[in-house]
Amino acid sequence: MKQKEFLEHLDQSRVVAAIHDAETLTSGEIRIHVQPKVRGGDLRFVAERTFERLGMTKTALRNGVLLFIASEENRFYIAGDKGIDEKVPPGFWDDVAAQLTKRFQAGEFTEGIVDAVRMAGEHLATFFPRASDDVNELPDDIDVEDE
Repeated sequence: MKQKEFLEHLDQSRVVAAIHDAETLTSGEIRIHVQPKVRGGDLRFVAERTFERLGMTKTALRNGVLLFIASEENRFYIAGDKGIDEKVPPGFWDDVAAQLTKRFQAGEFTEGIVDAVRMAGEHLATFFPRASDDVNELPDDIDVEDE
């Protein structure tokens, strides 16, 4: 599916609302990035570079999560910052990835991303509960790269 079509089917306002809701549970920061294809490297490498480019390594607790989506390749990668990696067990994101895969295979892109964001917020709340003085450190909007 071409990225334009993917984005037309994606209810971005629901996704942004899901990010906002998930971040009420945790001090973690969740971002979504969509681009057509992975060029010049493997999926993980490109996702990690995007994570850095979006300033996600600058959160106070290093607890940002990026859902990187290559829409035309129907692939995604979940990248967590080092603060998360230092605290969570192996396989921490496996159920999120499984749910997202299932929804994407069914063509349920909005529902898949909303589910993934909700699950990420719930997971992060265990290790990074929201503090009373928590501030939103990163934008909640979807980052879209056209090329």
